[in-house]
Amino acid sequence: MLLQFEGVTKGFASGDGALRVLDGADLALAAGETLALTGESGSGKSTLLHLAAGLDLADEGTVRLDGTDLAAAGDAGRAALRRGTVGLVFQQFNLIPSLTVAENLSFQARLAGRHDPAWTAALARDLGLEPLLRRYPEQLSGGQQQRVAIGRTLAVRPRLVLADEPTGNLDEATGDAVIDVMLRLASGTGAALLMVTHSTRLADRLGRRLHLSGGRLR
Repeated sequence: MLLQFEGVTKGFASGDGALRVLDGADLALAAGETLALTGESGSGKSTLLHLAAGLDLADEGTVRLDGTDLAAAGDAGRAALRRGTVGLVFQQFNLIPSLTVAENLSFQARLAGRHDPAWTAALARDLGLEPLLRRYPEQLSGGQQQRVAIGRTLAVRPRLVLADEPTGNLDEATGDAVIDVMLRLASGTGAALLMVTHSTRLADRLGRRLHLSGGRLR
C-alpha cells in the first residue's frame, strides 16, 4: 500500500471544547488507485490530506506513506517525502510571484531532480497554459493560477497526488481537462490520486469513493 491510515484520531481545541474530526479512521490506497473523498464542510477532509502529506501528525494511530511511519520520519524525512513522493494541490496556489508561468511549472521538478521538458510542455498544452508561459502570476486570473499550481505539482510525476477541490476555481470544461490529466498520470505512471471533492459527477470518474462523517470513513 502506498498510503495507509490505521486507527487515526485527530482533534482540535474549539470554543466548545475538544473537536475530534478523525476518530479511528482507516484508509488504504494502493499505487495506481484513484479515490474520491467526500463529506460535509468541516468534516475533516482537509485535515486528512494534511496528515497524509505529513504536514500535521495524528494524535493517535499510524499514517504510513510508502511504508514509512510519518510520525517517526522526523521533519526532514517528511519534507523529503513531500519533495519526491507526494504532489500537493491545495486551495492556496502558492505560486512564486517573481517567476513566469513556465518557471513556476518546472520549479518543483527541478528541485526534485526530475525536470522533464517534454512532460512539462505536454502539461502546459493539456492545461491550456501555452499562451500564458511568459506571464507572471499577478497577470493571471484565479482559475489560471490554479491550473499553473496543478501543472507544477504534476510536473514532478509524484507517486501520490493529494488534491483538495482542485477544480473549485475552474469552469466545468477546464475542470474536466484537469481531471483528465490527473487520471492519465495515475494510469501512465502508477501514481495514486486522493481527491477531495463536493462534485458527485467528478467523484464518479475516480475508481472508488469514501465519505467522511463523524470522524470515520465509510
